[in-house]
Amino acid sequence: MVTVENSAISLEEQIYLQIEEDILSGKLGRGEQLREQALCSVYGASRTPIRGALHRLAEAGLVEISANRGATVVGIDKDTLVDTYKIRMRLEGLASQMASLKMTEKEKTELSECVELSEFYLHKKDAEKLREQDTLFHKIIYEASGSKLLCKILTDLHRKVKLYRKISLSNPERIENSIKEHREILNAILSGNADLSEKLTFLHVENALKSMIEKED
Repeated sequence: MVTVENSAISLEEQIYLQIEEDILSGKLGRGEQLREQALCSVYGASRTPIRGALHRLAEAGLVEISANRGATVVGIDKDTLVDTYKIRMRLEGLASQMASLKMTEKEKTELSECVELSEFYLHKKDAEKLREQDTLFHKIIYEASGSKLLCKILTDLHRKVKLYRKISLSNPERIENSIKEHREILNAILSGNADLSEKLTFLHVENALKSMIEKED
């Protein structure tokens, strides 16, 4: 049984967030069935919050509910993946543009250290640490943009493609190119070149999408 400890949010919300995380991380694969009775046992909950969570997941497009089969995991399909990355290209470019004009000295140091650590972990071939630094790199830029709304939207989009990012960053060539691109984006931001920061970030996200599509094909 999963122990629920966060009393600040409803049981339904906690169940929703956990199942969402399991789908986005790949723990629950496409086509897996989510049976209410089993979920009740796992979460120690009644059917009401379970059903509420499943219907919210269906609204988010992560599961499909049918009268005969119940809830089935759909996950992020290829069309949704492409749409998400096209939106990220524009919005992450905007975030880098804004960050290049607003980034504090502390944030500049943090971003520089992040890239240096990525280059270190690349040499060590530490895939897990590389993924952590990749997430941190983007997080620093989101926050440095100075827009809470933009930061929230991009953080959510970044999380939704977690499984695909993991696949992409399992490709040694893509990892190396990604870190080189991070270094170029860093240099553009540190120089205060807003237009170049935006362009390089757009291309970085576009290259990540191309890598994932090639991997899928």
